[in-house]
Amino acid sequence: MRRRLDMQLDELNELLTHMGELCQVAINKATKALKNGDVSQAKKVQKADMKIDQIEKDIESLCMKMLLEQQPVARDLRQVSAALKMITDMERIGDQTSDIAEIVISENITESMELVELTQMAEAAGKMVKDSVRAYVNQDLSLTRKVIEADDEVDRMFVENKKELVEYIAKDKGKHGERAMDLIMVAKYLERIGDHATNIAEWVEYSITGIRIEGN
Repeated sequence: MRRRLDMQLDELNELLTHMGELCQVAINKATKALKNGDVSQAKKVQKADMKIDQIEKDIESLCMKMLLEQQPVARDLRQVSAALKMITDMERIGDQTSDIAEIVISENITESMELVELTQMAEAAGKMVKDSVRAYVNQDLSLTRKVIEADDEVDRMFVENKKELVEYIAKDKGKHGERAMDLIMVAKYLERIGDHATNIAEWVEYSITGIRIEGN
């Protein structure tokens, strides 16, 4: 029975890693679609979100199978329970990348844009997602804490981005206000992705220690 459980836990790790990788790719593609004015790329992000949703269902099914058939206890039970919580946050990350893509599609953005700060935010948020899932697979407590600390930097970038865009709207006298508001929304979606990565890290910490301390 132990061998069967270990095999299922390995499968769970593989699925979670794949789901995390898809989230990171979706974040990068959504930001590039916005930056390059690439509607076709934005539509690919929405397809990636559908894949993320499917993997969420696969992981839910596997976890329920483990709970019913193997009846894990102690740390094994915490790992399965944490995984069920983590995939909810990853599914929402997929939704938010799809929301960014929808801005590109609905506004028919077809020209390239200078998005240095937003690109940096996307990279930071994507790394948080990757590291939080890696921390789960490796049961790395120190890495979970680095993810939680990194959220402060993403929050700082959001505040700076919002401030600059509001100032731009004021100086521009509303000529490109709608575009600036879209970018503020994108920054907010990226900030929320950072929050979800933090939630994932907190659940990883719980799976290791049995204690969940909410940082947000």
